[in-house]
Amino acid sequence: MSTATTPEAPPTTSTAVEKKGGFTAAAANYIDERTSVSTMVKELGRKIFPDHWSFLLGEVALYSFVVILISGSFLTFFFQAAMTPVIYDGSYVPLKGIEMSTAMASTLDISFDIRGGLLMRQVHHWAALLFVASIGLHMMRIFFTGAFRKPRELNWVIGFVLFILAMAEGFTGYSLPDDLLSGNGLRIIDGMVKGIPIVGTWISFLLFGGEFPGEVIVGRLYTLHILLLPAIIVALIALHLLFLVVHKHTQYPGPGRTNMNAVGQPVLPVYAAKAGGFFFIVFGIIMLIASFFTINPIWNYGPYDPSPVSAGTQPDWYIGFADGALRLIPPGLEFVWLDRTWSFNILIPLAALGLFIVLAMIYPFIEAWVTGDKREHHVLDRPRNVPTRTAIGAAGVTFYAGLWAAASSDIIATHFKLTMEGVIHSLQFVVIVGPFIAYFVTKRVCLALQKKDRELVLHGFETGRIVKLPGGEFIEVHEPLTDYERWRLVSYTDYEPLMIRPNSQGRITVGQRLRAGFSRWFFEDRISPVTKTELEAAHGHHDTHHELDEKSAH
Repeated sequence: MSTATTPEAPPTTSTAVEKKGGFTAAAANYIDERTSVSTMVKELGRKIFPDHWSFLLGEVALYSFVVILISGSFLTFFFQAAMTPVIYDGSYVPLKGIEMSTAMASTLDISFDIRGGLLMRQVHHWAALLFVASIGLHMMRIFFTGAFRKPRELNWVIGFVLFILAMAEGFTGYSLPDDLLSGNGLRIIDGMVKGIPIVGTWISFLLFGGEFPGEVIVGRLYTLHILLLPAIIVALIALHLLFLVVHKHTQYPGPGRTNMNAVGQPVLPVYAAKAGGFFFIVFGIIMLIASFFTINPIWNYGPYDPSPVSAGTQPDWYIGFADGALRLIPPGLEFVWLDRTWSFNILIPLAALGLFIVLAMIYPFIEAWVTGDKREHHVLDRPRNVPTRTAIGAAGVTFYAGLWAAASSDIIATHFKLTMEGVIHSLQFVVIVGPFIAYFVTKRVCLALQKKDRELVLHGFETGRIVKLPGGEFIEVHEPLTDYERWRLVSYTDYEPLMIRPNSQGRITVGQRLRAGFSRWFFEDRISPVTKTELEAAHGHHDTHHELDEKSAH
């Protein structure tokens, strides 16, 4: 009688690994069994990243943020966020014996008494400027190429919120030293808040802990700067990258680049190595700039004192648009009503900037509603092929640039020996009329470029060679495009305005008419792509000219 025996269980994986690779392999296997990290690394390593240079703008923003975290961690060990008055007794002789806040004194100590402190301050500031600038350029690339379309609308909103938070993070850090420049900036914020009817004064008292400047504002800004805002930014960056992995990268038009076929390199090993090298390039450039170019020399400004008016003080560039909006508003827009002072010279800039920011944030949903386009898009547009969107972007950039330049209206007037009134009136023209001019000119340029592309597809490049036909006619020989060049110029879809159709009740609503009107405006003056029939006819025409050219050569 035979007895069934159970085969001996194989040794556990960890035991086998210990025999093979020792303690390190066992530890790696222990972690992998509980986290499945190898599966995640394998999946992530297979993701394809495009190799176009414009995609590096997002990486510059990410690496700049890493530099901000590294340099900021160093500074937190030495900065004291307090408004307590002290007498400065540090190494900077011109300010010795001057009363200032503890925040200002500790910032001076970092700059002159802590080894490497001034370098880290400047690295931190330059990295913050690069962080905001690279996010802005990255979002402009996304806007003008249509990368925000379905299914990436939410990622656009996340990126835009990151841009706003980056500006808030920069402003809170820029205000911490409590020097004359940052104090003037906070005073402007206090005035804008107090300009809000009914609740403005209460919000100001809540923010500053009493009458400006109060004794708690630096501590509160410090908490926002090192704790709350960075935590939100890190969370949104993680969410942004998660959506990037889920939706995959968009692609520029090209052979083989379709919605389901990405062109580029996988994360592991090539792209990861390139990304690591690029991080050190960004880090090195920031270090070089910080070493050779001084920024925010607070010892030249001195501690904040509300009594003097300091001319020539400028905010960091990314906050300039808000300061410029206040400078461009005409005077005399205040009146008293219901025992309240209504300061429209403050309310109008707040409303205009708020509307501009909201419209920019929800633009993907507005365009989808206007065009009725519900398809997924993974291939980018050439800006010339969507002239209305490109023109809208140019108008928005012009509006922002006008406000930004207005923040330096006094500097422009003094350096170029112009009257302040003339500078203000010119910039008012730029902000109000400039966007309409930019819209019209940009749209005409896009349409002209489309016509040029159509001409190139049908007739090819001009060679400058003149050939005499047997009948005595002289013609110029055109060189046909390559297959890739021709494909790039004709590979876009011609959209048409939405048709008004009755709803289920047989009625045409006001909303439908409004949507159809916007759709006609969005797609008007479009240039239709070259049809297949036109392309075949042009190809036959090129063959005939090529034969004639060869005969004339013989």
